[in-house]
Amino acid sequence: MTVATTLVVVLSRELLLYVLVVYILVSKSLSTIIVVSRKRLPPGPTGFPVVGALPLLGSMPHVALAKMAKKYGPVMYLKTGTLGMVVASTPSSARAFLKTLDSNFSNRPANAGATHLAYGAQDMVFAPYGPRWRLLRRLSNLHMLGGKALDGWANVRASELGHMLEAMNRASREGEVVVVPEMLVYAMANMIGQVILSRRVFVTKGEEVNEFKDMVVELMTSAGYFNIGDFVPILAWMDLQGIERGMKALHKKFDKLITRMLEQHEASAHKPDFLDAIIAASLDDYSSEEERLSTSNIKALLLNLFTAGTDTSSSTIEWALSEMLKKGKILKRAQEEMDRVVGRERRLVESDIEKLGYLKAICKETFRKHPSTPLNLPRISSEACVVNGHYIPKGTRLSVNIWAIGRDPEVWEDPLEFNPDRFLHSKMDPRGNDFELMPFGAGRRICAGTRMGIVLVEYILATLVHSFDWKAADQDNNIMNMEEAFGIALQKATPLKALVTPRLPLHCYLP
Repeated sequence: MTVATTLVVVLSRELLLYVLVVYILVSKSLSTIIVVSRKRLPPGPTGFPVVGALPLLGSMPHVALAKMAKKYGPVMYLKTGTLGMVVASTPSSARAFLKTLDSNFSNRPANAGATHLAYGAQDMVFAPYGPRWRLLRRLSNLHMLGGKALDGWANVRASELGHMLEAMNRASREGEVVVVPEMLVYAMANMIGQVILSRRVFVTKGEEVNEFKDMVVELMTSAGYFNIGDFVPILAWMDLQGIERGMKALHKKFDKLITRMLEQHEASAHKPDFLDAIIAASLDDYSSEEERLSTSNIKALLLNLFTAGTDTSSSTIEWALSEMLKKGKILKRAQEEMDRVVGRERRLVESDIEKLGYLKAICKETFRKHPSTPLNLPRISSEACVVNGHYIPKGTRLSVNIWAIGRDPEVWEDPLEFNPDRFLHSKMDPRGNDFELMPFGAGRRICAGTRMGIVLVEYILATLVHSFDWKAADQDNNIMNMEEAFGIALQKATPLKALVTPRLPLHCYLP
């Protein structure tokens, strides 16, 4: 149900009038409003009383905002409840906010997701920019996400990929359909579990894995909603969309899972791992109060790593495979490249990736057309500023429409066409320096898992394409369903299901 429909159903006419009166009374004074309006705000839609432009966003905000940008321009301003929101929809406008004004937009706005899911913004994603956030980031890079740390657990990736290939080979022999996102989440959750906890979190693929996958998708979906209570605080108590009730229930499930992980970790003998490192930081007597980590910080960080680490990469790989199955020539060409570079007598290894130019181009094209985060996680202005001659008030929420930039015909030729060739001779990189292609965001709040995400997508996708021939099991009249489901991470509305056939000798499918 859209925001607009929800409001019509829930709010009576009398209550809406009452809310409007209260809203006017508690808003800034009329004189302040006039002063701000005289300072040239970016153009944007007028919206409605109380809720502003929220009903205009619909169920697919990234698409609605992209359409608005064609009318109002690369920087537009929307009044959303009591808050202002500025949206950047081109590479140059994104650069202005995320590079030139990066320090002014280094914090996140308060919202229900941070409060109810992320332990009151105690995680790395929503935490205020400051000493504790820097500590979380530094520890994560040092022990898991940085280049040296990633090299250190390459054997874990290879081992878990072996388990996944074995399961897929078994499904092939038994004529079973492979549900791609479930298989990917199973492998990635175990990879992350081995690094953080020194153990696989799911020994066998089954009901427990599927429940975890559903929880991750629910978290990413609910955290991506435009919750009315975040924008109109006087309506928050009503929880009109039921979003906060769902978040609280989901948080209890995740907290139970993470608490069990911590208890099992404490009770087991294990080699030093990531969790040991962050627990040591929480006990460091020489750290200041702002730098010392609490139990909530630790739990929230684990939540970040297990959810974002599995969902964003798995959805990107699923989109890539779907596009390749939709256009079989791309799949065949990728396999031919791998057969030349790797051959068909051994399994692909990570060091092969740098020689697979077409495969890397496929990954970049997927990042462009199907960015895992269609709207970058919101930021908020610490001070008033000016962008492109437009006044941006203090406390304005910022969204960068990464999805719109990836489909902008002014930036890309035939942007709706999936064409890896556009990246074959391009030095454009998805690590946040090229604002035409920034699936992980940019600036100081760029996704901490950028390196890991690229490594996982390239290595797992390459291995799946090299190891199997693929046939979609859920095409309707040979038409691949490519509809999106909106959330923080951009899911396929219909999970990819496929029949796979091994291309390599049997020994290549052993863990």
